[in-house]
Amino acid sequence: MEILSQVPYKSLCRFKCVSKPWLAFCSDPDICKRCPQTLSGFFYNYGGRVSFHNLSGRGPPMVDPSLPFLRGSYDRFEVKQCCGGVLLCECWESRHEEDKHDFVVCNPIIGKWTVLPPILWQNTWDGDPVRFEPIEIFLGFDAAVPSCFTVFVPLTYYDEEFTEMAIYSSKTRRWITVEGNPTTQLVGNSECVFLNGTMHLATKDGSIVSVDAKGEEWCEIDMPNHMEGSRRSKVSIGQSQGRLHVWQIYNDDDDAGDDDYDDYGDGDGHLYVWVLKDYDSEKWRLKCHVRVSELFKRECGEDDFSYTAFAIHPESNCIFLTDKDETTLSYDMDNLKVKVVRNFQEFQDALPYTPCFAEWS
Repeated sequence: MEILSQVPYKSLCRFKCVSKPWLAFCSDPDICKRCPQTLSGFFYNYGGRVSFHNLSGRGPPMVDPSLPFLRGSYDRFEVKQCCGGVLLCECWESRHEEDKHDFVVCNPIIGKWTVLPPILWQNTWDGDPVRFEPIEIFLGFDAAVPSCFTVFVPLTYYDEEFTEMAIYSSKTRRWITVEGNPTTQLVGNSECVFLNGTMHLATKDGSIVSVDAKGEEWCEIDMPNHMEGSRRSKVSIGQSQGRLHVWQIYNDDDDAGDDDYDDYGDGDGHLYVWVLKDYDSEKWRLKCHVRVSELFKRECGEDDFSYTAFAIHPESNCIFLTDKDETTLSYDMDNLKVKVVRNFQEFQDALPYTPCFAEWS
């Protein structure tokens, strides 16, 4: 068992075909929990339902995207966040009553879920508590420390700076409110990274703000210099191999004439990926620079596609891109190989998913 627990789970599944005893042995929950996991696929919302793309392309996915354990309580749900194998979903009791909804954190591989309590905000007019409806909500979960999860909600209205952050801990099962950075305006829901027990959020002023799970330590990291001049471009952050990454596709209509990009190309559909080499000194290194049209085998300037890099592989130097309408592919930044992931279906805002068999308390 000790040897098998070191085998990646996807490789272990091949042993199930040997015999029925092997099938039973390899399906043992204790072995599944102890096996190292890797990226399995992507959750995404499409056509009013939750879907899942199996990255291997072989056989059924490890997880049921219909989330059957929620069906008895909710009529409709959407996946908002995915972190460490745990999902944050917005759920509606009835698809005809938009106001009646909950935020649910669940582990789809084991079917465990919990409803987040509402955030109560004091009314400035009469002092009475009122329910705050989150505009942006961020999930933090580390599969290496699976006993709890954390949820972060900036207390702000749409597209405004926030001065307070509400933080929920599954350990205490309650929300706390902490003071935030009064000048912070976030990019959006998808641009977050939970790394080393700290939530990192991309801002619109060329920085990454971080806050720990208790709301006691706040930090701000400047983005790479060559990214700051392009506030209208899509800026994304992620983690790979335990390091913070930043990437951006700089299209030809983004801040034309920006001198910050003169040393990096002609500003026509270029992908840039940086890695934070040193956290304390905030030293970034350019990891990748490539023309996106070449990856999709199209002539530069001869197509009308809008490209997005939506995820980075958590264990390897591989990044995932889509033209939103026709093709999704992966690009290995080490061997420069391109692989088609999906064709002929909208695949934007996809959330990378790595299974977690561990239980939270």
